[in-house]
Amino acid sequence: MIDLLGKTKRTHKCGELRLSDEGKIVTVMGFVSKYRNLGSLIFIDVRDISGIVQVSFDDSVDEAVFKKAATLRMEYNVAISGVVRSRGTNINKNMPTGEIEILASELKILAEAETTPFEIKDDTNASENLRLKYRYLDLRRPILQNILKIRDKISITARNYLSENGFLDIETPYLGKSTPEGARDYLVPSRVHPGEFYALPQSPQLYKQLLMIAGMDRYYQIAKCFRDEDLRANRQPEFTQIDLEMSYVEDCEDVMSVAEGLIKKIFSETAGCQFDGPFRRITWKEAMERWGSDKPDTRFGLELNNVSDCVKECGFSVFENAIKAGGAVRAINAKGLGTKMTRKDIDSYGEFVKSYGAKGLAWATVKEEGITSSFFKFISEEVKEKLLAKLDAQIGDILFFVASEKEKVTFDALGALRCELASKYNLFDKSQYDFLWVTEFPMFEWSEEENRLVAMHHPFTAPMVEDFDLLDTDPIKARSNAYDMVINGQEAGGGSIRIHNPELQKKIFNLIGLTQEQIKEKFGFFVDAFRYGAPPHGGLAFGLDRLTMLVTQNENIKDVIAFPKVQSASCLMSDAPSVVDKQQLEDLKITCTENN
Repeated sequence: MIDLLGKTKRTHKCGELRLSDEGKIVTVMGFVSKYRNLGSLIFIDVRDISGIVQVSFDDSVDEAVFKKAATLRMEYNVAISGVVRSRGTNINKNMPTGEIEILASELKILAEAETTPFEIKDDTNASENLRLKYRYLDLRRPILQNILKIRDKISITARNYLSENGFLDIETPYLGKSTPEGARDYLVPSRVHPGEFYALPQSPQLYKQLLMIAGMDRYYQIAKCFRDEDLRANRQPEFTQIDLEMSYVEDCEDVMSVAEGLIKKIFSETAGCQFDGPFRRITWKEAMERWGSDKPDTRFGLELNNVSDCVKECGFSVFENAIKAGGAVRAINAKGLGTKMTRKDIDSYGEFVKSYGAKGLAWATVKEEGITSSFFKFISEEVKEKLLAKLDAQIGDILFFVASEKEKVTFDALGALRCELASKYNLFDKSQYDFLWVTEFPMFEWSEEENRLVAMHHPFTAPMVEDFDLLDTDPIKARSNAYDMVINGQEAGGGSIRIHNPELQKKIFNLIGLTQEQIKEKFGFFVDAFRYGAPPHGGLAFGLDRLTMLVTQNENIKDVIAFPKVQSASCLMSDAPSVVDKQQLEDLKITCTENN
């Protein structure tokens, strides 16, 4: 029989009680997380979001309560009243409440529970899919509850900091207009406008710029965003940004200063980090040349070296042909790892780099008895000596080389390989944080798929003032006034100074191949707004999910979101997306060919 809560009130949360509460009559409520019946004594652990406390039932105290306790099972929801008493020398040092227990005098069973599909504990061995199917049970695990509490603290810290710095929390629409660039939009059909669709926002970009034109001066929002793209690890179709925009800034320093202060505040209050100066700054070009990535992890070495000058006429056709085609040959020295790798390991890294566009991986291991290499037999002693000297090769090192007619492939392949090696061989302290800014990104990159220039960030990013002339002469060389914050090799956030001049905005649209008709159709309302005076402005957005992962040092984005999707963008718990009723489709004037 299920009891009603009635006038019973909770006096304490389970994890709050301490030895200083000895002698108090308390009432706690929660789930049964452990049950032990010793005959004349029954022990249970009761769990709520604050923690766990042990409760004892003694048949000499109240026989009726004792008999009722004997019917308890795991995950029953209970309300228990009793007196707090010391556990004496029988302390459980693994529990903050381990010095005390509650001797129960009253028990209410608020809800019974069937046997759960998996045990509710932090070190569960249940599969991820099973846990996501029963996510409401998975979220009872303390480890996930703690992550969501930290996420909440990050949000509160961000709100307080931005409010104190003059930012207004302003909501922007979820139902907007579909615009080009970026990933595919999630579309929402309109019943009152048959055949027409809203688009869910990939970001509040246009609206926050319009708020600056509206004179709101400083805006922020913890905004839900949506992107219909093929999911990879640690990407979700819906995600959350800490979004901000500021007026009267033409210098990225203004935005970066506020954003850096926010991150320092968040990490000091949630991760205990101490900061003694500004974050390092490196240009995009330096990041690519040294680490092969625009979000470099600089907690370890394994830096890239351009060895093209050494091997441009070395006799090894793979290297020579790549350089003649306008590409490059780059290398990394995995210091001391030559003695730790088998030939099978080396071959596996050759396959690894192929997923980044490389045709293969050349290598050389430096040993006391000489050099073992996949290509040294093709090159002269002079070239060998140049390579060894440039890469500071010592006994025990292994050198990896990637050649490609596309420089980007050498960056991508070796940039990924250095991270793979560092992770596998524990080359850095994973408990440490590495904060830096990457600046001076290219304005554009060439899309071979679309055969046109595309904006590297987005088409509302302003170029650096010194590169204005390049927009007319050599736009691919123009740098943008953009900046990304990188933490531990992860892009934590990014932003830019925006274009506020309508003529410059038109030029950028033209450079990325948009016709006047397309500009008017897709961005007409936005472009029109600039005719009425726009202040210089800029902004930035941090990924709240990513920040939570970094603060909690968690590598799975699903663990920092209450109800995540799996890689197919579906929800195993609710079975979304799903087929809808035919009447709903008829109301929307939609014919669904897939399910006919």
